[in-house]
Order: sequence, then C-alpha cells, then structure tokens
Amino acid sequence: MPSHFLSNSPSIPTTKTSDLQNDNAVSLTSTSSSSSTAPDMWTYLWIPFLMSLSKELTLARAATATTSSPSILPPSQLADDDSPSVPRCSAPDIKLNYRPVIGILSHPGDGASGRLNNETNASYIAASYVKFVESAGARVIPLIYNEPREILFEKLNLVNGVLFTGGWAKTGLYFDTVKAIFKEILAKNDAGFHFPVYAICLGFEILTMIISE
Repeated sequence: MPSHFLSNSPSIPTTKTSDLQNDNAVSLTSTSSSSSTAPDMWTYLWIPFLMSLSKELTLARAATATTSSPSILPPSQLADDDSPSVPRCSAPDIKLNYRPVIGILSHPGDGASGRLNNETNASYIAASYVKFVESAGARVIPLIYNEPREILFEKLNLVNGVLFTGGWAKTGLYFDTVKAIFKEILAKNDAGFHFPVYAICLGFEILTMIISE
C-alpha cells in the first residue's frame, strides 16, 4: 500500500547535489574573476594619471626655480638701472687676449721617416700641436726653422707666443734657430712685453741646454 501511494503521487522535480555543487563552483569562479578584473582595471587607469601628475609637478617646480633664481645675464644685456643684486657675468678683461696667435716652430724632416719627402730642407709641424693650440681658441702661424732669420723675426712680431715641439734634432741649424728665437723672446720680456714660450719634450730639453750654457 505505501508503495502504491508513493507511485501515484505527483512527481516533484528535484535537484541533484552534484548539480548544485557545479552551479556554486561556476558562480564562485565568475565572482572571483570579476573581483580580480576590477583591481587590474584600476591599475591601468592609475598609471597614466600618476604620470601626468608627476609631469605637472615637475613643470611647476621648474617654473618656481626659474622665478626664484633669474638667469645670469651678460653685461651687454643689462641696463644701467639694473639692481646690483641681478646676477651678471664679469666684464671682459682688456688685458687679456681672447684670440691670440701662436707661432709653432717646424721640425726637420717630413714626420714620416722620409716616406713623404726626402729633401734635406724639408720640415713639418705635427697636426696634434696645431689642434692643441686651436682647441684653446688660438690661431697658428708656422715658423719655418730654416727660413731666413729676418723673416723669422718678422713673424715673431706678428705672434703672441711661441711653441717649441718635440722631435729628435738637438744640434745643427735647428738648435741654432731655437736659440736665436729664445734670445729674441727674452729680449721682448725684458723690455716689458709679455711674450710666453711653451716647450714640449725636445723643445724643453733644448731650452735647458741653452740656459745652462
């Protein structure tokens, strides 16, 4: 009887436990994925905002620094009524020569062990010495060691200083030329005319030999 009653009762739909577990798993997965997507989205939105804010702060700081410390102005851009507190460049010293001319004495040979010129009267000036002088803002006039003395001394009146280079010639005409030029330079300085001489390597050795005589 009870079984017959149960069989005739209306069927009630039921949900299996496994189906409920699957639905819960799906809902949990979707919830967790949506919750993890939200922070990532905010991260991507914050990055450009922070970059823009940092740029604006940098520009504002630079503008404040410029206002608090004005640029240094050369004397030519300052008016007569400018305050002494305004930063300014120092005026050019009239005693200084900002574009001097330096004479460089040539050395016997061709600078390539005779591969370029085998003439006995050949001479050269290494490009490194010329670039060295020009890097300081000066110009160069070559002093040919074996040209007539009157021409050499005439060139000395056109330059503001002399450079003796390195090399190998310690005797002969080159030594005599260095000695004559050095004595002329001493005479100029003794007369009160500032005339510097700069000697490198062999040039310095020859000067010590001349002075020790």
